[in-house]
Amino acid sequence: MTSHSAQPRFAPDGAAFDVIVIGAGIGGLVTATQLITQGFSVLLLEKYLIPGGSAGAFEREGYRFDVGASMIFGCGQRGTTNLLTRALAAVGQSLETVPDPVQIHYHLPDGLMLKVHRDYEKFLVELTERFPHEAAGIRAFYDECWRVFNCLNRIELLSLEELRYVARVFFQQPLACLGLARRLPLTVGAIAKRYLTDPQLLKFIDMECYCWSAVPADRTPLINAGMVFSDRHYGGVRYPQGGVGRIAEALAEGFVQAGGQLQYRSHVSQILTERGRAIGVKLATGQRYWGQRIVSNATRWDTFDRLLTERPLPAAERRWRRRYQLAPSFISLHLGIEASALPTGTHCHHVVLEDWSQLAAAGGTLLVSIPTQLDPSLAPASRHIVHAFTPSWLSAWQDLTPAQYAAKKAEAAEQIIQRLDRVFPGLAAGVRYRSVGTPRTHRRFLGRTAGTYGPIPRPGLPGLLFMPFNRTALRQLYCVGDSTFPGQGLNAVAFSGFACAHRVAADLSR
Repeated sequence: MTSHSAQPRFAPDGAAFDVIVIGAGIGGLVTATQLITQGFSVLLLEKYLIPGGSAGAFEREGYRFDVGASMIFGCGQRGTTNLLTRALAAVGQSLETVPDPVQIHYHLPDGLMLKVHRDYEKFLVELTERFPHEAAGIRAFYDECWRVFNCLNRIELLSLEELRYVARVFFQQPLACLGLARRLPLTVGAIAKRYLTDPQLLKFIDMECYCWSAVPADRTPLINAGMVFSDRHYGGVRYPQGGVGRIAEALAEGFVQAGGQLQYRSHVSQILTERGRAIGVKLATGQRYWGQRIVSNATRWDTFDRLLTERPLPAAERRWRRRYQLAPSFISLHLGIEASALPTGTHCHHVVLEDWSQLAAAGGTLLVSIPTQLDPSLAPASRHIVHAFTPSWLSAWQDLTPAQYAAKKAEAAEQIIQRLDRVFPGLAAGVRYRSVGTPRTHRRFLGRTAGTYGPIPRPGLPGLLFMPFNRTALRQLYCVGDSTFPGQGLNAVAFSGFACAHRVAADLSR
């Protein structure tokens, strides 16, 4: 449970606010904190006991586990893309972070073992040593990603729906804006094939995309890759001391201290409407609150199917659903292990795949975080945390009896442990604690349709051109989070939060 120095206040039934934000994930928290610092009255409603959603944390038997991934961008000190640092600073918060010298250690088919070093040149040298015949193409490809990042890193990242902002940014940085506009329709796959020909190297680029976008290179927007592939060498991957959940906790604390009202255990069951506009929310308890603007940090599926069930689905949302589909959920295995089970010098983040054909399959790619390599305080003495997760679909976990469900969870956990043991011999014998989560777990605790981790583009979709922004077809209702531009990832949803707050503030100030 989060402990705030300024305790959340409960609003009386029927209270009115400038803005009501549904959900205290990172997108909702950034939106709420940005608006409260601009003088608007804001109510933030969270159905669970703690903030953060998939960027939250939980404690068991002396271990502090991250709910989701621990590879965090956006905590640097330079440029404009350090959005988490900027969001915290806006409400007087900051976090100590630990720089990660290796972003990912890949364990891939055909003996392909590679490390993505924070040092850009060191990474290129290691990759080129494996593919010496592609030396020029490797540098050209990743340098192209740098050009995208350099354009982003010159621009204040706010709402692209606010025309005065767009005009101002274009006037200030015309070349950067034109560079980004030219690359919006492009995917990573199209650029990779322009410079690279080796089939195994192209598969590696697929994995470079898949491990954070949940789709291979030909469906990953170049704009997103430009951010990830470059910021890991610029601001770097940095782990918050105390765990990833500290980001959300600090944002929530800053929000309350700035005068915002935050309510946990507040399950929004309905967005209230009148004459084609959103006017308030109703909780599962029957309580109602009124707002001039409503912001949903739920997925767009949950927003329009669960919270607006009495309204026909707007045409814009129907078009979006034809273009995007649910990303998979995950089987998540949280382990507490003896520290001696890991070799000295083991890195924090790993990606494991034994068969290229299984890259995007359920149970194929295995993503591994060992955050105690960066922050030992997260586990008891002489122990490590291992968080391993692999894609899975809700359909595989439905219609099971309690006994069948428990047995299937145990089997899935054992399969993952055996895969880990092949990478880290002796790990299986060192397990002292385990906790298994399934898509059902993610659906229950995160309140997301099918436990999904967001939308992914359907095949053939060009770049980010059809990713929706924050406004919706229902007046006074906005969406924020991974269902909006620019998509998945903590820094991406922070961008969405900055943009949403900017758009809402502009609309309220008219």
